[in-house]
Amino acid sequence: MFARSTTIQAQPSAIDTGIAHMREVVMPALRDVPGCVGLSLMVDRSTGHCIATSAWESVEAMHDSREKIGPIRERAIAAFGESAQVEEWEIAGLHRAHHTHEGACVRATWVKTDPSRLDSAVEIYKASTLPAMEELDGFCSASLMINRKSGRAVSCTTYDSADAMRASREMSASLRVDAARQTGVEAVDVREFELALAHLRVPELA
Repeated sequence: MFARSTTIQAQPSAIDTGIAHMREVVMPALRDVPGCVGLSLMVDRSTGHCIATSAWESVEAMHDSREKIGPIRERAIAAFGESAQVEEWEIAGLHRAHHTHEGACVRATWVKTDPSRLDSAVEIYKASTLPAMEELDGFCSASLMINRKSGRAVSCTTYDSADAMRASREMSASLRVDAARQTGVEAVDVREFELALAHLRVPELA
């Protein structure tokens, strides 16, 4: 499974308009694109930082969609009112304890390492980090996306509520330190988001 993320630096005042556009225009359009298995949208209303992620059955389907997706993306970016950066990923792991509900939030952690160490880092994530995260109160799901060429990866952990996400901060920070020690990855950024849309049909990959 593969994913394309579009990171948008939006006008905070345009976020609700952007969410509506994604729900009412982008999602129906993606249903007609072969190989697309859904869409998610994370937003930070205080900073305007938003990330839309589409999931794909194969890397070929993702690449074949570029021409069709381009105009859809440009209209979505215009709805949010600012610029965007596009990245492509391999979905290396995904585990759901249960599906999300209204009010769910996400903590995203970006890391980097030598590309040759990615497979080892993925195995440690699945064997150690993921089971520990699942024990946290309010845990809903977690995913790991990697870029084998750059050595970059992003882990997204979803919680039932903002309160549950806040309560997990100390333990999550400890897990990041443990993971860095075991795998040699370096944390680049950590951000917290509201999960505005969650319509990914990605199967269990843990």
